[in-house]
Parts: sequence; structure tokens; C-alpha cells
Amino acid sequence: MTRTASPRRLAGIAVLALLALGLQAGCASLDERQRGWIFQPSDRTWAGGLAAAEGMEDVWISFKSTADGSDVRLHGLWLPQPDAQAPVLLYLHGARYDVRGSAPRMRRLHALGFSVLGVDYRGFGKSTPGLPSEAMAAEDARAAWDWMAQRHPGARRFIFGHSLGGAIGVDLASQVGDEAGLIVEGSFTSIPDVVSTFRWGWLPVSPLITQRFDAASRVADIGSPLLVVHGSRDSLIPPRLGQQLYERAREPKRFVLVEGGSHHNTNAVGQGQYREALQALFGL
Repeated sequence: MTRTASPRRLAGIAVLALLALGLQAGCASLDERQRGWIFQPSDRTWAGGLAAAEGMEDVWISFKSTADGSDVRLHGLWLPQPDAQAPVLLYLHGARYDVRGSAPRMRRLHALGFSVLGVDYRGFGKSTPGLPSEAMAAEDARAAWDWMAQRHPGARRFIFGHSLGGAIGVDLASQVGDEAGLIVEGSFTSIPDVVSTFRWGWLPVSPLITQRFDAASRVADIGSPLLVVHGSRDSLIPPRLGQQLYERAREPKRFVLVEGGSHHNTNAVGQGQYREALQALFGL
């Protein structure tokens, strides 16, 4: 859920398609359509992402999937700090573009003091091809986290998720116990809650949604500090969903509303607020 053309029009079509598929198609077809709509997997990016990714180091993470026994190879971008003891951050991107599309945001997080690893889920970029799913993305995020922990065992390690990546990050943080903190930007409580904000959101499609990304039910299981950031002008994911996610979490936590921030530029517009929040919540 990063850059999406005509989100309201897409939303109406998607909701109607979900309803029609639920009535006319089998469960497998419904699940596949949802996965394609939610992830929009691609090996492409935008010009600004390509430019920002220049000079980043390619990283490869291989593991065997516990879900289907297949061999998986993930591609990532690594942007280290000169100080080997700098905090390390796993960046989990949203939909549509591959990890290069998030390179500008990765560089801004790097400017805040983090060494940053951004990783593509299966189906994106140069990672193992295929149609991703909620379960696959969770497995991919965990593999990247384990890879980072093995190579930087003495560093404070953080998780960052943008949009859909925020829900993936919440799930990861609820499963591991060695993260120093979680940051989510422009994220949400669940996919059914996102769908309910669309023009056709009053339709009773929630029972048909298989890829639920129910961050709201998992966020209270996180045992580390949580920073939730949202742009006041986010027209794709309403700020109230970020606020509701924050309210479900345990202390210590902090909610930052970036005035004028959209779904795509909150990280840039709110850089100063980010810096202050990181110091206050994480001591960075």
C-alpha cells in the first residue's frame, strides 16, 4: 500500500470484486485475487527510488519455507553506518513497488542514525517469484530478522514498517522478543477496517476477506516501545486507523501526527518529529 493510482476508484472496484468473488468463485480464487490486490507484487519501482537505491549494498537471504518446504531467496538492500555499534533497523515496505521504491525513506532513517536493511518479500523485485500472502510475508520478515540478528548480535535492533509493512512489522514484533522497538508509519488496524473506509465499505464483505492482517489483535503482544506515525493528509489510510492501532498497544508508546503528511511523504515532512520521538521513546 504505497503509491496507488486513483485509490478511491480502486477501492470501489476492489470491494465489489470481493463481494462478487465470494458469491461466484471458490475460496482459492477469492484468496488469490485478494493477495494480488493487497500486495500488487512487482519488480518495478519509480525514478526517485532508483536514484536513492544507488550505492546501497545487495543482500541475499536464503532459507527453506516451513509453510511449503520450498527454497526461498530474498533480495534486500543494506545501508550501514560507519559505526559498527549503531542501531540496526529492518525496513518492511508496503505494496506495489519493490524495495528500491522505499530507498528514499530508508535513507532518511539512515540519516536518523540507523543502519538499515530493506528486504523484498517473495513476489517482489529479485526475490523468489510467486504470489505473496500474509503467511509468506510473515515468514520472509522473520527470515530477514534472523539474518540481521546473526550478523549484528550486539546491536540494538529495531523494526520499521510502512503501510502494509506496518502490519507485517506488528506481527513480527509480537513473535520475537529481542527487538528494541517498533516503528510503524501510515499503517492500520486490519484490512477489513481499511476496506470499511472506502466508498463501498458498507457492503458486508468482511467475512470474505482471507488476508486480514489483523494488527489490532496482535499489537498488545508487543513487549517493546512502539512509535506510531501518521500523516494528517493520508488519503489512503485514514489517520484514525493509526490512532486506533496505537490505542490498542501497551506502554511505552507514542503517537505522532505529522501535519500535512500524506501516505507517501510523512517520513520527509515529519523528519524533525521523528528525531524528537526517537530520542524520547528509544533514547536515540
